[in-house]
Amino acid sequence: MAVVLLLALLSGGAWWLDRANPPFQGRLGDQSALVLAADGQILRAFATADGAWRFPIEVTDVDPRFLRYLKAYEDRRFDRHPGIDPLAAMRAIWQAVVHGEIISGASTLTMQTARLLEPRPRDLQAKVIEALRALQLTWHWGRARVLDTYLTLAPYGGNLEGIRAAALAYFGKEPRHLTEAEAALLVALPQSPERLRPDRFPEAARAARDKVLQRLLDQGEIDSASYEAARAEAVPTRRRPALTDAPHLSERLRRQFPGNREINTYVNRALQLRLQDMLSRAARELEAGATAAALVVANDGRRVIAYAGSADYFDRRQFGPIDMVRAVRSPGSTLKPFIYGMAFDQLAVHPESIMVDQPMRFGDYAPENFDRLFRGEVPAREALQLSLNLPAVALLDAVGAPPFARRLADAGYPLALPKDSGRPGLPIALGGVGVTLEQMVGLYAALADQGRALPLSLAEGEAPGGMVRLLDPLGAYYVTDILEDTPPPPSWLAAGNRRDGSRIAYKTGTSYGYRDAWALGYTRDYTIGVWVGRPDGSFSAGRMGRDAAAPLLFDIFDQLPPSGSALAETPPAGALLVGQNALPPNLRRFRTAGEIDLAGPERDKVRIAFPLDGATMMFRSIGGTAAPLVLKAEGGRLPLRWMVNGRAVGSQPYLRQTQWNPDGRGAHRVTVIDANGNSTSAEVWLK
Repeated sequence: MAVVLLLALLSGGAWWLDRANPPFQGRLGDQSALVLAADGQILRAFATADGAWRFPIEVTDVDPRFLRYLKAYEDRRFDRHPGIDPLAAMRAIWQAVVHGEIISGASTLTMQTARLLEPRPRDLQAKVIEALRALQLTWHWGRARVLDTYLTLAPYGGNLEGIRAAALAYFGKEPRHLTEAEAALLVALPQSPERLRPDRFPEAARAARDKVLQRLLDQGEIDSASYEAARAEAVPTRRRPALTDAPHLSERLRRQFPGNREINTYVNRALQLRLQDMLSRAARELEAGATAAALVVANDGRRVIAYAGSADYFDRRQFGPIDMVRAVRSPGSTLKPFIYGMAFDQLAVHPESIMVDQPMRFGDYAPENFDRLFRGEVPAREALQLSLNLPAVALLDAVGAPPFARRLADAGYPLALPKDSGRPGLPIALGGVGVTLEQMVGLYAALADQGRALPLSLAEGEAPGGMVRLLDPLGAYYVTDILEDTPPPPSWLAAGNRRDGSRIAYKTGTSYGYRDAWALGYTRDYTIGVWVGRPDGSFSAGRMGRDAAAPLLFDIFDQLPPSGSALAETPPAGALLVGQNALPPNLRRFRTAGEIDLAGPERDKVRIAFPLDGATMMFRSIGGTAAPLVLKAEGGRLPLRWMVNGRAVGSQPYLRQTQWNPDGRGAHRVTVIDANGNSTSAEVWLK
């Protein structure tokens, strides 16, 4: 009875001690944040609060050979004992009694793990506590988690903790593929990590490794051939540089996911390394203060597979830490394809329509071409390929600057207007607005996807964005067909003359003062954006997108698998694949607003009677539904076609009025087109 009572008291006391002192997490709760590539390799690691490289690891991610060696050398009965090894303890006590000194220890891997979690002075009391903690850890966590913890916290010299940090620092590889010599060295180092550091004491490290190998040979864990080969293998004598790939993206994601230990990106690590090297080499050819940035996206899912915010993140003199992927800059001419696309959708122009490139005024605005020359009459296709300014401004005048800006904003890519501007204006066509490289890549990826816009995806765990139609398939098709025929940059062969060459649709741009050089391109599978310039926004010496950014763009495309044309296999409904002479009369020539005003007698001209151009009206809703507005026209030949912001409205073409249900406040452009193709527009503001 007394024995039963004693056992009950001991059990109750153990239960109370366990509840009062649960397993201590220690440094296990403070691990390095890791940004991972798509294949799980580390792109960048961030040190812990105490400055350690402490990477999470599990036994399944470690070479089984290392685990076998570790147990054979440190704790042969690890898989059988409850946390303490009674046989090893009795052997150690017997040897101490016989020899009068400690000959061998009885510390198990579980006891060492307890010591790593709660460091204490090395005395008898600490040993007893470690033994009790070892029993508790095995009971609560199980052997696999105990081993995970040991592999995460074991010291390997300096600020290296855990086998993953050590394997990457000393061998440049993950610990799942180790040689016999590497595994033996990593078994030996935690015994005396500072004294055995191979980067400082390589001979001591070699001797410790060989001692492990000798015991493994004696125990039959390795054969003599493996033993001799492992002894002949060199010991690393330096630590590899810290992992700092994709630094701008890594910094961004760490702020976006502050509590995540591991952040999984879609980055192709091999491509990322090549991209960083390419930008670094390109930057050496630029003037002081200039750098380059690039973004590569896989069109399916808009996955970012390479991201470089500057040519050298660590070069403070060149503003390296500034992420130029997200910096707001002038886009130069790179928004022109979207102006053309919206004009194509509205049937205001066709790729073969004749446009006039000559001096024009739009109110107080008198734009000029970049080279201050004028080409006269040119097809719209050629006007876009040559990036002529006057035709682009005339088209934006027809589309409407506020509706154009609103369409981009609705697709998730708002433009940054100058602080002193009230509403979007025609200078948008020539770069008089702010955008980011990230926005431009997203917009061009929409062209590759038949006009469908999606937000770019940087990492797993982000909230998915919904698809928004930026352009109709017709406009996207025409634009892609034009951009694919744009001549490649100097020294590059056209895709048809290159084996396995991707058919790249691309556009370049140069902002005022040569501050920003752009190149945006896409194929069926990939979209790439390149920016070159000075982060401080200062002038440069004649740098242009075609010379500075386009060659880089084509170089980067060469690093990707060959990709087909982004053109839809079947032309969309309404596509007219004919020459200029075969077009309907109203599409053979694009007429500016001024030309339309002079086209015929006032009585024959189609006019918008309501709403008046420039009017401001109230936006009202009834029961949560927008109240309809009446649109009225005068003149022109029936039937009439009504459009608001480039979208068809109304269903009674043989009447001179129709109804429109506004979809929101702000600027709207109302257009009416008669049977002869004559059109007129009015801009209204709903508040």
